[in-house]
Amino acid sequence: MPHGKEGREVFIPFSFLEKYYEVYGKLAKSKGHEQFEWSHSYSKVFKPTTPYNASGMFMYFSNYNVEVRDRVKCVSATEGVPVSTQWEASGYYYPVQVAQYGLSHYSKNLSEPPPKRKILEDGNMLTAKWQVPKGAYIKRKYDSAKLTRVLEFHSRDGPGISLRLKQGTDLVLSFDLRFLSTNGSLTFFLEDRDRSQIFPVSFTCSSVLVEAHNSSGNYSTIYGMGDCQNWKKFTRDLHIDLVKGHVLSGRGKKLSRTKLRIHHLLLKGNGQLDNLTLASSNHMDMFYSSADWLVRHQDSSGGWPIGVKRKIASGRADLDPGWYSAMGQGQAMSLLMRAFYRSGKPHYLESALKGMQPFSKSSTEGGVRAYFMNQYPWYEEYPTVPPSFVLNGFIYSLIGLYDVVSLAPLNQVGDAQLLFDQGMHSLKKLLPLFDTGSGSVYDLRHFTLGLAPNIARWDYHSTHINQLLLLSTIDSDPILTNVAERWISYMSGKRAAHN
Repeated sequence: MPHGKEGREVFIPFSFLEKYYEVYGKLAKSKGHEQFEWSHSYSKVFKPTTPYNASGMFMYFSNYNVEVRDRVKCVSATEGVPVSTQWEASGYYYPVQVAQYGLSHYSKNLSEPPPKRKILEDGNMLTAKWQVPKGAYIKRKYDSAKLTRVLEFHSRDGPGISLRLKQGTDLVLSFDLRFLSTNGSLTFFLEDRDRSQIFPVSFTCSSVLVEAHNSSGNYSTIYGMGDCQNWKKFTRDLHIDLVKGHVLSGRGKKLSRTKLRIHHLLLKGNGQLDNLTLASSNHMDMFYSSADWLVRHQDSSGGWPIGVKRKIASGRADLDPGWYSAMGQGQAMSLLMRAFYRSGKPHYLESALKGMQPFSKSSTEGGVRAYFMNQYPWYEEYPTVPPSFVLNGFIYSLIGLYDVVSLAPLNQVGDAQLLFDQGMHSLKKLLPLFDTGSGSVYDLRHFTLGLAPNIARWDYHSTHINQLLLLSTIDSDPILTNVAERWISYMSGKRAAHN
C-alpha cells in the first residue's frame, strides 16, 4: 500500500481509509483556508421542531423525488403512478413506491411556494390559437359528460393541429382528453435550448407502457394511454417523461430541467380536449393519482398485493408473488387518510380502514403479523417464515396506524388504536436488539435465520433515527429519544464502551 512517513507518523491514503472504515471526507475551503472535512455518515438527521401532524408533511418526504430514482422505469400514463424495476426489469406497480410518490408530492405541496399555473385552453372562456391545417378542424362545443364546453378536434390525416407555446421553463402539463377514434395521439415537442434539439414525447391510444425510438439520430418517447375513448385526466411532468425515454434509449438522463422548454404540441386523430394547463408543478394531482390507484387496486382482504417474487437472505426466506408488506399497508394508509382529510371523500377513509385487515392476520396465513419469541407482535415489511423483523418498515406501519387514529372519525377508528399500542409496546421492548454499539441493524435475521447481522447502511440508520424522533413527538417514553440520540452519536464516530 502506498503511504507517506513523517517522523514516527505514517500517512495512509484516504481512499483506503474511506473504503476500509466506511468513512467520508473531502477538501473544502473555509475562511480562505483549505481544510479536510471528515464524517462517518453521508446521511442527514431531521430533528422535528413540532409534534408530528397526521394531516401535515410526511416525515422529510418533501425531499424525496421518487420518480427520478433509477429503479423507476417511468410514470405510467394509464395509471398515473411510478412503475418499479427494483426486483423485476420489465416493471411492475409496487404499492410502497406508489404511496411514497403520493406522500412526497403531498409534502412538497405544503413546503413549496404555490405553483405558477396558466390555463391554455378550456373550450370556453380561455381559448388558444391553434394552427389548423387544411382538411382538419376544431370547434368548441358543449359536452354532456363533462357538463361544460370543450375543444373538439379532427385531424385524421396530414400534419396535425398544433399549438406553439411562448418561452418559459414550466414543464408540468395537465389536461382532460378523450379520442373518438382509436389512432389518436397528443405529442409535446421539448426543445433543449443549449443544443437547439427537439425531443418529441407522445401519448397514444395503445397499451404500451413506454417506448423509445431512434430514427437517424432523432429520438422520440412514446407512452400508451390505454383505452382513450372515455374522458380521463392526465398530469405529466414532461421532464421526467423525457428523461425516462432517454434512459430507455441508452442515452442516459443528462437533460437539465432548466434548459428545456415546451416548443409546441400536436394533436392527431379525432377527439376532445379540455382544461389544458401548464404549471411549474402540480403536486396535488400527483398525490391524488396515488390515492386513486390505491383505492382501485386494493383487494378484498384489504391488502395491496405485490406481484413479484422477493428473495430474502440469499434465498433462505423467499416471498412468492402476491405477498403484502406492512410498510406498504402503513404508507398507503398514511396517504389515504391525508386524501380523506383534504377531500372529505369517504372512499379514501374506507380504503384506509380496510388496509388494517392484514395487521390482524398471521404472516403464516397471508397477513403481516408475526411474534417475537411468541410474545411481542410485529408487523412485517417482508412477511417471511421465519420472520425477519425489519425495523424501518415496522415503524412506517405504526405511523400509518397512528394516522388512522388521528384522522378517522372516532366511531370508525376500529382496531387502529389497539394495533398501534401493541406495536409501540413491541418496539420499545425490542429496540435494544437493533443496536450494534456503532450503528444499527436493518433486521433481526441474525436471530431468526442464524445468519450474520444485516448491518443498516447509513441512510437506513438515519431513517431509523428520524422515525424514532418522529415517534418521540407523540410518545414521551424516554427510550425513543435516548436510543435516537445514541444512534446519532454513532454517525459522528462515537462507539459504545468496551469491557
